[in-house]
Amino acid sequence: MLTAPRVLIVDDEPDLLDLMEITLSKMGLDTRRAATVADARGLLDKENFDLCLTDMRLTDGSGMEVLQHISETKPEMPVAVITAYGNTNNAIEALKAGAFDYLSKPVALDQLRTLVKTALKVPEKKSTNAAGRPGELLGNSSAMQEIRTQIAKLARTQAPVHITGESGSGKELAARQIHTLSSRSDHPFVPVNCGAIPENLMESEFFGHKKGAFTGANNDHEGFFQAANGGTLFLDEVADLPLAMQVKLLRAIQEKKVRKVGATQEDSVDVRIISATHQKLGKMVESGKFRQDLYYRLNVIELNMPSLREHPDDIGSLSVALLEKIGRERKTQLDKEALKALKNYAFPGNVRELENILERALALSDNDVIQASDLNLAPAAEFQPSSSQGQPPSNLQDYLDRVEREALLKALEQTRYNKTAAAKLLGITFRSLRYRLERLGIE
Repeated sequence: MLTAPRVLIVDDEPDLLDLMEITLSKMGLDTRRAATVADARGLLDKENFDLCLTDMRLTDGSGMEVLQHISETKPEMPVAVITAYGNTNNAIEALKAGAFDYLSKPVALDQLRTLVKTALKVPEKKSTNAAGRPGELLGNSSAMQEIRTQIAKLARTQAPVHITGESGSGKELAARQIHTLSSRSDHPFVPVNCGAIPENLMESEFFGHKKGAFTGANNDHEGFFQAANGGTLFLDEVADLPLAMQVKLLRAIQEKKVRKVGATQEDSVDVRIISATHQKLGKMVESGKFRQDLYYRLNVIELNMPSLREHPDDIGSLSVALLEKIGRERKTQLDKEALKALKNYAFPGNVRELENILERALALSDNDVIQASDLNLAPAAEFQPSSSQGQPPSNLQDYLDRVEREALLKALEQTRYNKTAAAKLLGITFRSLRYRLERLGIE
């Protein structure tokens, strides 16, 4: 006979203990209660539990002490903390210390039920040694092994994660891995490119709108938060959000509620936030371009994706996997000189650039063995734009690609990576800019 999951509730308010105990009992759960840190430790040492809910303020100490005790003795057990309304610093501190999630007082029963259901589905730790299955981060270097270990840990919490790293280093793939290994894997993963949404449509796209809310709103519309309900919302290039939208996003994250444009009431949403950018958010906070309070909400845990230059030993295995993907049924290999050339290349566009280089080489190669000449590479140090005034470049296409790359990157930097503005600055269409960025492996 299956036993009901057991939940330990720690709080010094009898009324709240009664309310949570009744709610969880109706969900078919077996509950035990404790009013102090000492009582909680005693029960944890004697009995087994599947989840712990603890208040942060207790008469003989703090919920952080309960969290620490569980982390040391039963690290696999999820812990959710209950904080005073508006006290986000306590919640962030607990999440950094390993808490699964948090609730704010007064406790909303619908949020309590959702949190408990999600927590009880937390998967056991999975192996982080596998590399090569579809959708996984490839590579057996120590850098990539460490990334996979971190991802496995992050998958077991609901804490917001901020992923940093250069363009093309695999930030979205890491976010998808966190979602796939988490208790939310049965629900949607919704990726959003924050830099590609017109500012006047942002609120509607994120939170949805009601029919008739504005001209052209002919039907009710679900936003990204509603689409990701129960799952994960991935905010790529979050640094591109305008300040006005940052305020609205902060409120949605803190309150776990959103209001559609044109609606009179808010709707509860259960969404885990993972964000990413190749820019330095800390510096943007210092310059006033990004809100400090939102930064602290998003950057609870940071995951830094290494550039391909930091794990060159993976270039061989990555190339094999990418050639299988690109070539489909065509069996193509790299010769020794081609592999050596790739390992000596700087890869400013990281793995995405490697894929583009191999795709181009596959098209140029006359047989099933790609040679160094097919890669059309040149060391970065050889790129001298001013050489046009002297000797002509030895490889015209490579020279033109590098000039184009430099012009695109300068335009993107000048416009704070706003692609629409960058295209206008360069005198080309947005579609043309997007094509050129994809061709050159620039995110």
